[in-house]
Amino acid sequence: MIKGITWVRAARTAEEFETLESFFAAIGFEPGKGSAGEQFRTAPFLAPLGNLEFVSGKLSATPEILIEVTGLEAVHTVAENWAKKNSAAEGGQKVTAITETHWNSRLFTAEPVPGMMFGFWESENVHHGKPVAVEGDLSAANMRFGIVVSRWNAVITDRLLQGALDALLRSGAKKEAITVVRVPGSWEIPAAARLLAESKNVDAIVTLGVLLRGETAHYEAIYTEVSRGIGQSQQETGVPHAFGVLTCETLEQALDRAGLKMGNKGFEAALAAIEMAAVKKKIVTDTVTDMTASL
Repeated sequence: MIKGITWVRAARTAEEFETLESFFAAIGFEPGKGSAGEQFRTAPFLAPLGNLEFVSGKLSATPEILIEVTGLEAVHTVAENWAKKNSAAEGGQKVTAITETHWNSRLFTAEPVPGMMFGFWESENVHHGKPVAVEGDLSAANMRFGIVVSRWNAVITDRLLQGALDALLRSGAKKEAITVVRVPGSWEIPAAARLLAESKNVDAIVTLGVLLRGETAHYEAIYTEVSRGIGQSQQETGVPHAFGVLTCETLEQALDRAGLKMGNKGFEAALAAIEMAAVKKKIVTDTVTDMTASL
Protein backbone atom coordinates (compact mmCIF):
# COMPACT_ATOMS: atom_id res chain seq x y z
CA MET A 1 0.00 0.00 0.00
CA ILE A 2 1.21 3.51 -0.85
CA LYS A 3 1.64 5.54 2.33
CA GLY A 4 3.24 8.83 1.31
CA ILE A 5 5.45 10.77 -1.06
CA THR A 6 8.76 12.35 -0.12
CA TRP A 7 10.55 14.67 -2.54
CA VAL A 8 14.32 14.87 -1.94
CA ARG A 9 16.50 17.51 -3.52
CA ALA A 10 20.09 18.25 -2.60
CA ALA A 11 21.23 21.78 -1.90
CA ARG A 12 24.39 22.68 -3.77
CA THR A 13 26.03 24.54 -0.90
CA ALA A 14 25.69 24.86 2.86
CA GLU A 15 24.51 28.44 2.38
CA GLU A 16 21.82 27.30 -0.03
CA PHE A 17 20.71 24.65 2.47
CA GLU A 18 20.35 27.29 5.21
CA THR A 19 18.41 29.57 2.86
CA LEU A 20 15.92 26.86 1.88
CA GLU A 21 15.47 25.82 5.51
CA SER A 22 14.81 29.44 6.50
CA PHE A 23 12.32 29.97 3.66
CA PHE A 24 10.15 26.93 4.31
CA ALA A 25 10.17 27.54 8.06
CA ALA A 26 8.99 31.13 7.44
CA ILE A 27 6.20 29.99 5.11
CA GLY A 28 4.78 27.79 7.85
CA PHE A 29 5.67 24.21 6.99
CA GLU A 30 5.74 21.75 9.87
CA PRO A 31 9.36 20.68 10.44
CA GLY A 32 10.01 16.95 10.39
CA LYS A 33 12.64 14.92 12.17
CA GLY A 34 15.90 15.38 10.31
CA SER A 35 19.05 13.33 10.36
CA ALA A 36 22.76 14.02 10.07
CA GLY A 37 25.95 12.13 9.32
CA GLU A 38 29.59 12.91 8.84
CA GLN A 39 29.01 14.26 5.33
CA PHE A 40 25.33 15.25 5.26
CA ARG A 41 22.33 16.59 7.14
CA THR A 42 18.65 16.85 6.24
CA ALA A 43 15.85 19.33 6.97
CA PRO A 44 12.51 17.66 6.20
CA PHE A 45 9.27 19.63 6.08
CA LEU A 46 5.89 17.95 6.33
CA ALA A 47 2.60 18.56 4.54
CA PRO A 48 -0.78 16.88 5.29
CA LEU A 49 -1.37 15.86 1.67
CA GLY A 50 0.91 14.82 -1.19
CA ASN A 51 0.13 14.19 -4.85
CA LEU A 52 2.04 12.82 -7.83
CA GLU A 53 0.83 14.21 -11.17
CA PHE A 54 1.90 13.54 -14.77
CA VAL A 55 1.12 15.80 -17.70
CA SER A 56 0.76 14.99 -21.40
CA GLY A 57 0.75 17.62 -24.12
CA LYS A 58 1.52 21.31 -23.95
CA LEU A 59 1.25 23.07 -20.62
CA SER A 60 2.08 26.65 -19.77
CA ALA A 61 5.20 27.02 -17.70
CA THR A 62 4.59 26.02 -14.08
CA PRO A 63 6.96 25.18 -11.26
CA GLU A 64 7.89 21.55 -10.80
CA ILE A 65 6.74 21.69 -7.17
CA LEU A 66 3.25 23.07 -6.47
CA ILE A 67 2.17 23.71 -2.88
CA GLU A 68 -1.53 24.19 -2.13
CA VAL A 69 -2.26 26.67 0.64
CA THR A 70 -5.15 28.46 2.31
CA GLY A 71 -5.02 32.22 2.60
CA LEU A 72 -2.85 32.79 -0.47
CA GLU A 73 -2.48 36.54 0.13
CA ALA A 74 -1.12 35.96 3.64
CA VAL A 75 1.37 33.37 2.38
CA HIS A 76 2.42 35.75 -0.41
CA THR A 77 3.04 38.53 2.11
CA VAL A 78 5.19 36.23 4.25
CA ALA A 79 7.16 35.12 1.20
CA GLU A 80 7.74 38.72 0.08
CA ASN A 81 8.84 39.81 3.56
CA TRP A 82 11.22 36.87 3.79
CA ALA A 83 12.65 37.70 0.36
CA LYS A 84 13.28 41.33 1.36
CA LYS A 85 15.10 40.28 4.52
CA ASN A 86 17.23 37.76 2.65
CA SER A 87 17.80 39.74 -0.53
CA ALA A 88 21.54 39.90 0.14
CA ALA A 89 21.84 36.11 -0.05
CA GLU A 90 23.25 34.31 -3.06
CA GLY A 91 21.51 35.26 -6.31
CA GLY A 92 18.73 37.23 -4.61
CA GLN A 93 15.21 35.94 -4.04
CA LYS A 94 12.33 36.21 -6.50
CA VAL A 95 8.64 36.25 -5.55
CA THR A 96 6.14 36.92 -8.33
CA ALA A 97 2.77 38.61 -8.05
CA ILE A 98 -0.37 36.50 -7.60
CA THR A 99 -1.92 35.63 -10.96
CA GLU A 100 -4.92 33.66 -12.15
CA THR A 101 -4.37 30.32 -13.86
CA HIS A 102 -6.33 28.45 -16.51
CA TRP A 103 -7.13 25.73 -13.95
CA ASN A 104 -9.48 27.81 -11.79
CA SER A 105 -6.97 28.90 -9.19
CA ARG A 106 -4.52 31.66 -8.29
CA LEU A 107 -0.77 31.19 -8.12
CA PHE A 108 2.49 32.90 -7.28
CA THR A 109 5.99 31.52 -7.56
CA ALA A 110 8.99 31.88 -5.29
CA GLU A 111 12.61 31.11 -6.06
CA PRO A 112 14.43 31.19 -2.70
CA VAL A 113 17.65 29.98 -4.34
CA PRO A 114 18.57 30.05 -8.04
CA GLY A 115 17.22 27.08 -9.94
CA MET A 116 14.67 26.03 -7.32
CA MET A 117 11.25 27.48 -8.10
CA PHE A 118 8.17 26.66 -6.05
CA GLY A 119 4.57 27.49 -6.86
CA PHE A 120 2.03 28.35 -4.15
CA TRP A 121 -1.61 28.14 -5.20
CA GLU A 122 -5.17 28.32 -3.90
CA SER A 123 -8.29 27.06 -5.65
CA GLU A 124 -11.03 29.51 -6.56
CA ASN A 125 -13.55 26.81 -5.61
CA VAL A 126 -14.30 27.34 -1.92
CA HIS A 127 -15.28 23.68 -1.56
CA HIS A 128 -12.09 22.33 -3.12
CA GLY A 129 -10.51 19.69 -0.93
CA LYS A 130 -13.17 19.99 1.75
CA PRO A 131 -15.31 17.05 2.85
CA VAL A 132 -19.01 17.24 2.12
CA ALA A 133 -20.69 18.31 5.36
CA VAL A 134 -24.25 18.50 6.59
CA GLU A 135 -24.81 22.15 7.45
CA GLY A 136 -27.86 24.09 8.46
CA ASP A 137 -29.04 27.18 6.64
CA LEU A 138 -30.73 30.27 8.03
CA SER A 139 -34.16 29.82 6.49
CA ALA A 140 -36.91 29.54 9.07
CA ALA A 141 -39.65 28.99 6.50
CA ASN A 142 -42.10 26.20 7.36
CA MET A 143 -40.58 25.78 10.83
CA ARG A 144 -42.11 26.22 14.26
CA PHE A 145 -40.27 27.79 17.17
CA GLY A 146 -40.74 28.19 20.89
CA ILE A 147 -39.25 31.02 22.92
CA VAL A 148 -39.02 30.71 26.69
CA VAL A 149 -38.24 34.08 28.25
CA SER A 150 -37.83 35.16 31.85
CA ARG A 151 -39.78 38.16 33.22
CA TRP A 152 -37.08 38.87 35.83
CA ASN A 153 -35.05 41.89 34.70
CA ALA A 154 -37.58 42.55 31.96
CA VAL A 155 -35.69 45.66 30.84
CA ILE A 156 -33.09 43.21 29.51
CA THR A 157 -35.13 40.12 28.64
CA ASP A 158 -37.64 42.16 26.61
CA ARG A 159 -34.74 43.37 24.47
CA LEU A 160 -33.55 39.78 24.06
CA LEU A 161 -37.07 38.70 23.08
CA GLN A 162 -37.36 41.44 20.47
CA GLY A 163 -33.99 40.42 19.05
CA ALA A 164 -35.05 36.77 18.83
CA LEU A 165 -38.36 37.61 17.18
CA ASP A 166 -36.58 39.88 14.73
CA ALA A 167 -34.18 37.09 13.73
CA LEU A 168 -36.96 34.52 13.29
CA LEU A 169 -39.24 36.80 11.26
CA ARG A 170 -36.42 38.10 9.08
CA SER A 171 -35.47 34.49 8.35
CA GLY A 172 -38.91 33.55 7.09
CA ALA A 173 -40.77 32.29 10.16
CA LYS A 174 -44.47 33.09 10.39
CA LYS A 175 -45.79 34.90 13.47
CA GLU A 176 -48.31 32.14 14.08
CA ALA A 177 -45.48 29.59 14.05
CA ILE A 178 -43.78 31.20 17.06
CA THR A 179 -44.89 30.35 20.60
CA VAL A 180 -43.65 32.68 23.35
CA VAL A 181 -43.75 31.38 26.91
CA ARG A 182 -43.02 33.77 29.78
CA VAL A 183 -41.76 32.40 33.09
CA PRO A 184 -40.98 34.17 36.40
CA GLY A 185 -37.18 33.81 36.27
CA SER A 186 -34.26 31.91 34.78
CA TRP A 187 -34.73 29.07 37.27
CA GLU A 188 -38.06 28.19 35.64
CA ILE A 189 -36.76 28.24 32.05
CA PRO A 190 -35.66 24.55 31.84
CA ALA A 191 -39.05 23.23 32.99
CA ALA A 192 -40.97 25.31 30.46
CA ALA A 193 -38.53 24.45 27.69
CA ARG A 194 -38.94 20.76 28.50
CA LEU A 195 -42.74 21.00 28.26
CA LEU A 196 -42.49 22.78 24.92
CA ALA A 197 -40.08 20.20 23.56
CA GLU A 198 -42.22 17.28 24.70
CA SER A 199 -45.28 18.81 23.04
CA LYS A 200 -43.69 18.04 19.63
CA ASN A 201 -45.13 21.31 18.35
CA VAL A 202 -41.80 23.08 17.81
CA ASP A 203 -38.71 22.43 15.71
CA ALA A 204 -36.41 24.38 18.02
CA ILE A 205 -36.52 26.39 21.24
CA VAL A 206 -34.84 29.67 22.18
CA THR A 207 -34.21 30.18 25.91
CA LEU A 208 -33.79 33.78 27.11
CA GLY A 209 -32.99 35.09 30.56
CA VAL A 210 -30.41 36.94 32.61
CA LEU A 211 -28.52 36.21 35.81
CA LEU A 212 -26.65 38.98 37.60
CA ARG A 213 -24.02 38.08 40.14
CA GLY A 214 -24.84 40.98 42.42
CA GLU A 215 -28.50 40.03 42.80
CA THR A 216 -28.10 36.59 44.36
CA ALA A 217 -25.66 34.95 46.71
CA HIS A 218 -26.02 31.59 44.95
CA TYR A 219 -25.45 32.85 41.41
CA GLU A 220 -23.17 29.97 40.39
CA ALA A 221 -25.55 27.32 41.69
CA ILE A 222 -28.52 28.77 39.81
CA TYR A 223 -26.56 29.17 36.57
CA THR A 224 -25.26 25.60 36.78
CA GLU A 225 -28.74 24.16 37.25
CA VAL A 226 -30.31 26.33 34.55
CA SER A 227 -27.67 25.41 31.97
CA ARG A 228 -27.78 21.75 33.00
CA GLY A 229 -31.58 21.66 32.75
CA ILE A 230 -31.64 23.26 29.30
CA GLY A 231 -28.92 20.92 28.06
CA GLN A 232 -30.64 17.87 29.49
CA SER A 233 -33.96 18.85 27.91
CA GLN A 234 -32.26 19.18 24.53
CA GLN A 235 -30.45 15.85 24.79
CA GLU A 236 -33.40 13.84 26.05
CA THR A 237 -36.08 15.26 23.72
CA GLY A 238 -33.95 15.69 20.61
CA VAL A 239 -35.32 19.20 20.05
CA PRO A 240 -32.57 21.83 19.58
CA HIS A 241 -32.39 24.41 22.39
CA ALA A 242 -30.52 27.67 21.77
CA PHE A 243 -28.92 29.13 24.91
CA GLY A 244 -29.66 32.82 25.33
CA VAL A 245 -29.41 33.13 29.11
CA LEU A 246 -27.02 35.95 29.95
CA THR A 247 -24.65 35.61 32.90
CA CYS A 248 -23.21 39.00 33.79
CA GLU A 249 -21.55 40.80 36.66
CA THR A 250 -23.60 43.99 36.34
CA LEU A 251 -26.75 45.38 34.78
CA GLU A 252 -24.62 47.48 32.42
CA GLN A 253 -22.92 44.37 31.03
CA ALA A 254 -26.29 42.72 30.45
CA LEU A 255 -27.63 45.79 28.64
CA ASP A 256 -24.56 45.80 26.39
CA ARG A 257 -25.28 42.20 25.40
CA ALA A 258 -28.96 42.95 24.85
CA GLY A 259 -28.40 45.29 21.96
CA LEU A 260 -26.40 48.29 23.13
CA LYS A 261 -22.70 47.61 22.44
CA MET A 262 -22.13 43.91 21.89
CA GLY A 263 -25.00 42.87 19.64
CA ASN A 264 -28.21 41.25 20.75
CA LYS A 265 -27.71 37.76 22.19
CA GLY A 266 -31.40 37.00 21.68
CA PHE A 267 -30.94 37.59 17.95
CA GLU A 268 -27.84 35.35 17.94
CA ALA A 269 -29.58 32.58 19.90
CA ALA A 270 -32.50 32.59 17.47
CA LEU A 271 -30.14 32.24 14.51
CA ALA A 272 -28.51 29.27 16.24
CA ALA A 273 -31.95 27.72 16.77
CA ILE A 274 -32.81 28.13 13.06
CA GLU A 275 -29.55 26.55 11.96
CA MET A 276 -29.81 23.60 14.35
CA ALA A 277 -33.42 22.94 13.36
CA ALA A 278 -32.27 22.82 9.73
CA VAL A 279 -29.38 20.50 10.63
CA LYS A 280 -31.74 18.13 12.43
CA LYS A 281 -34.15 18.01 9.47
CA LYS A 282 -31.33 17.31 7.04
CA ILE A 283 -29.83 14.55 9.20
CA VAL A 284 -33.21 12.89 9.79
CA THR A 285 -34.16 13.18 6.10
CA ASP A 286 -30.83 11.78 4.91
CA THR A 287 -31.04 8.91 7.39
CA VAL A 288 -34.58 7.98 6.34
CA THR A 289 -33.58 8.24 2.66
CA ASP A 290 -30.56 5.95 3.19
CA MET A 291 -32.67 3.43 5.11
CA THR A 292 -35.34 3.43 2.39
CA ALA A 293 -32.76 2.99 -0.34
CA SER A 294 -31.28 -0.01 1.45
CA LEU A 295 -34.60 -1.86 1.59
